[in-house]
Amino acid sequence: MPRTIPTVDDLAADVITHHYDDLIAPPGLTNFLGTTVVGHDLVSLQAVTFPPVSQGLAQTGALFVDGRVFESYGIPIAHAWRPDRVVRSASVGDLDIETTTVCVPGETAVAVDVRVTNRSGAARSVTLILAVNARVTRADGSWGDAESPSERNEVEVDGDGNRLLFAAPGQTAWSVQGIDRMARVAKSAVPPTPVDEFEVGIGGAGRGGELSTVLELEPGATGRFGYVQATATTRAAAVAVFDRVAADVPAAVTAAETMWNGQLAAIFTPGNTEYSGHLPALATSSETLRRLYWWGALGVIWFRREFDGNVLGRSYDTLMPHYWATTTFIWDYSLSSVVHSMLDPDEMRRQLLHWIASDIHTHFGTSSLTGDPVGRWYSVNDYAMTRLVDDYVRHTGDAGFLEELVGAGDREAAPVADHVVEWADAWKGLRGASALADYGEIDNLLECVSSYTHEVASLNAANVWNLRTAADLRERLGDADGAERLRADAERLLPDVLALYLDGTGHFAAGQPDGTRIPVKHCYDFNIVGTTIAADLDPRIRQEMVRFFEHDLQTDNWMRALSPWDPDASFSVRPDHQWNGAYPAWPADAARSLIALGAEDVALPWLDGLVRSTNQGPAGQAHFVEEALPGINGGARKAPPQLPYINDWSCSSSGAWVAMILESVFGARVGIDGTVTADGCAARLDPDATLTGYRAAGRSYTIHADGRVEEE
Repeated sequence: MPRTIPTVDDLAADVITHHYDDLIAPPGLTNFLGTTVVGHDLVSLQAVTFPPVSQGLAQTGALFVDGRVFESYGIPIAHAWRPDRVVRSASVGDLDIETTTVCVPGETAVAVDVRVTNRSGAARSVTLILAVNARVTRADGSWGDAESPSERNEVEVDGDGNRLLFAAPGQTAWSVQGIDRMARVAKSAVPPTPVDEFEVGIGGAGRGGELSTVLELEPGATGRFGYVQATATTRAAAVAVFDRVAADVPAAVTAAETMWNGQLAAIFTPGNTEYSGHLPALATSSETLRRLYWWGALGVIWFRREFDGNVLGRSYDTLMPHYWATTTFIWDYSLSSVVHSMLDPDEMRRQLLHWIASDIHTHFGTSSLTGDPVGRWYSVNDYAMTRLVDDYVRHTGDAGFLEELVGAGDREAAPVADHVVEWADAWKGLRGASALADYGEIDNLLECVSSYTHEVASLNAANVWNLRTAADLRERLGDADGAERLRADAERLLPDVLALYLDGTGHFAAGQPDGTRIPVKHCYDFNIVGTTIAADLDPRIRQEMVRFFEHDLQTDNWMRALSPWDPDASFSVRPDHQWNGAYPAWPADAARSLIALGAEDVALPWLDGLVRSTNQGPAGQAHFVEEALPGINGGARKAPPQLPYINDWSCSSSGAWVAMILESVFGARVGIDGTVTADGCAARLDPDATLTGYRAAGRSYTIHADGRVEEE
């Protein structure tokens, strides 16, 4: 019987070996209370963030070996990521150094267990120094920017002599950093810079002080010490966290493994105590299906946040570990909509009600610190919210949700179902001279594709889907007249959307305010048109779209978001939406589109290539295609966070891979009346594959690869 519950070893990344400043995205860790970046040397940390305490991208823990900064040795370092830890290792002369880093379960702390082995034939006295720093702060209000707030700290040597204490002005945020054995601790002799602005690579890493210890090692012997950074809003709390963790760093490492194995089991276990629902268990002999399914699920729970003061109690961030901590973007959350509705519907319900009340036409997401709106309007919001409500109602059967009264902004409260109709009709208010909605400029859409503006095919096709979906929901509530009106509007809109298609090309144009049309060869049109109105397309158009995808967008193990034959390919090198890579949900949604367009013969073999790109931890905000940068052990390389790429190490839209397997490969669908059907292509990969515990409207089902659905 194939295993249906993964462990941390099943989702471990390949060991990545690199030199100083190679284009390797530094990995992250989380314990749901906060996050950290695991740096490129053996001990360093960056952006240690436990809300409400933040410190931007501040770096700490840079290692010196025998007085020399480790990075200057020019030797390769190996990173081995698992959900619970990152193991870093390197050899410096006759010393083997291995460190294990964890976000400590239940604590606002990061711990690094450092072990040094003497491979020489003589006794060695090894001096190890950590250059440490902090920029902790507790900012008022939402953080509201990609980088979390930080400010200069005061530093003092703690009386116990093995740690340094950093405090924000006003002592509203604290960082305690030290080691778990006898050490020499000193403040930096370098006076603070008079310039408070701090920019990585310009302002430097900061030098608050040093922690130094000496290991006396006999030949072949191994010595160890633990390094801990704890943060809190008071000195007493930060010291208490530090003391608890430093008392047994190896136990913290073990606890992290136990916690993450428990989390992975809970995802697929009915009645678990971690989530308000669960995902169906996939039993299959296909390693490709199993790996993509588990990978997608991990990439959602990775963003669970339950820090003290979270206004929703629990939320799911969008990016980590560098950018936009405490912010949940509507767009990215919607791309994992199926996972949220099945795995954690209680959280999803709270989040949806919160967004509806915030007025989705004024922002791209909200802060879990304050609940306040964050950022500018994203054009996708009407489609994203319609999709979210539809998935929630279909999977939970919670029809009462549609009748719950919610006020949007300062407007009078109305039933959720009325808000769905408002979103379905919102395109009408965005029209200019054309019959289509104008979705604004580059910053409202893909940000790094300058030609993808105004009357784009994707969101106008989504409007047809929105109208039909709103009609289904109205019909469920007994409003036949309202449903009929919405469906009629969809049929009237459809020809205008199809008129954006450029015959013979497989792609669409973007209408401009002056009446001109710019051809755009972007995957977002391919994905959304294919997943919303495939059945309305002429067979010739479907075939041309598939040929365009194969020629312009598909690569062996990933895809290009934009065709390299598109003139706008020279505009940007940001790989989430440009020619040199793709955002993590785009390959999954492209596979869904291919299957909807009748191209299973293209989609299914492609999965065997895509699975190779699951080898670097959760999906990155973007992965490069190999024409841009060589892959890593056969997988498409994650894009790094620095300019000009500015893509984070992981992104919460990974649930798109779960949706692709459930709804496209298995073809599972929950009707508006709660009926579960399946009409997919899973049998072509594994005729014996099954989904058990598929929960819909309060009942549980087993779905077979051949389309049989049995109530459990």
